[in-house]
Amino acid sequence: MPFFSSLVQLERIWSTTMALFARQIQSLTAGGLRTQQVRLASSTEVSFHTKPCKLHKLDSGPNTSVTLNKEDALKYYRDMQVIRRMESAAGNLYKEKKIRGFCHLYSGQEACAVGMKAAMTEGDAVITAYRCHGWTWLLGATVTEVLAELTGRIAGNVHGKGGSMHMYTKNFYGGNGIVGAQQPLGAGVALAMKYREQKNVCVTLYGDGAANQGQLFEATNMAKLWDLPVLFVCENNGFGMGTAVERASASTEYYTRGDYVPGIWVDGMDILAVREATKWAKEYCDSGKGPLMMEMATYRYHGHSMSDPGTSYRSREEIQEVRKTRDPITGFKDRIITSSLATEEELKAIDKEVRKEVDEALKIATSDGVLPPEALYTDIYHNTPAQAIRGATIDETIVQPYKTSADLLKAIGRA
Repeated sequence: MPFFSSLVQLERIWSTTMALFARQIQSLTAGGLRTQQVRLASSTEVSFHTKPCKLHKLDSGPNTSVTLNKEDALKYYRDMQVIRRMESAAGNLYKEKKIRGFCHLYSGQEACAVGMKAAMTEGDAVITAYRCHGWTWLLGATVTEVLAELTGRIAGNVHGKGGSMHMYTKNFYGGNGIVGAQQPLGAGVALAMKYREQKNVCVTLYGDGAANQGQLFEATNMAKLWDLPVLFVCENNGFGMGTAVERASASTEYYTRGDYVPGIWVDGMDILAVREATKWAKEYCDSGKGPLMMEMATYRYHGHSMSDPGTSYRSREEIQEVRKTRDPITGFKDRIITSSLATEEELKAIDKEVRKEVDEALKIATSDGVLPPEALYTDIYHNTPAQAIRGATIDETIVQPYKTSADLLKAIGRA
């Protein structure tokens, strides 16, 4: 009997001890969860490290330690996704023969445009080559205006009169179809800024193929001579049309091409590295030191244009490897999720929103009307009386029915 009582007593003690232990574990776990929730809620700004920039004629360069807050993280992710999905839609429209002529896509290079735009301030200007769809959207156009311009519709950025390579917004001096033509034009925009004593820069973008153009060296010479606030940015995606950079350029260090113009090399697949480098470069130009050359090491997933499959001079495996290991969007997505700046659900919601925006734009881009023939005679001269314009043959002359597209749009009820 005494033995039995002792056993019962031991059992009660054991039960009480285990209950207390269980409550303690529960309390600690709940506290841990609360601590984790607080940590997640407070992760509104995180520091990251980026790949160091290579420097030319510079003693120091951009920081490799950068900070990012939640608001910017979600915005950058959305901006890159809009450009990627918009370009995918453009590619499909081209395959369906709803876009004619030339069409050069920016897929894979989104971090360059979004990162540079993130560092720009009011009044900064941009001029680029023919991969201009994303830039047009970033600088104020809508997705509808971009896609409708590609299909030649009235709702387009310039009402269907420009097409893939000729879109414009305020302080965006367009895509340019002539290789390298934007290089001296960008220097000219920067000259105007200096004349007006603006604290702004003109971001002048070109590809690795255009880096061999003679006009680049003429433009850099004048820019350095006059200390113009221009950033000459080479988006080096590895190929000038179908020719690898190693086969086309005696020197592939494009950031040193300015000779006496200082330069920096940037990892163009890392949006934070691009943003930080552009901020630094802007401060350099704003301080009156003159032009700077930047090389963005990036990659394009499609061919040079939609008429180029892009697989005759590189393998499909190479493209897939870049998509898998260096993609600017998925790489950024992993970083902001891992650092608790964003959740999987938040990014899925953005994806859904972007998909809806592009789908709605596609409906207009494939159903809107086109300008009437009278539009051929508009926007030829500025601030002049109606002019007599020769038509398709020497015997045909037409006095301008409308001097500007705005006049025509008003007449047809689309102003």
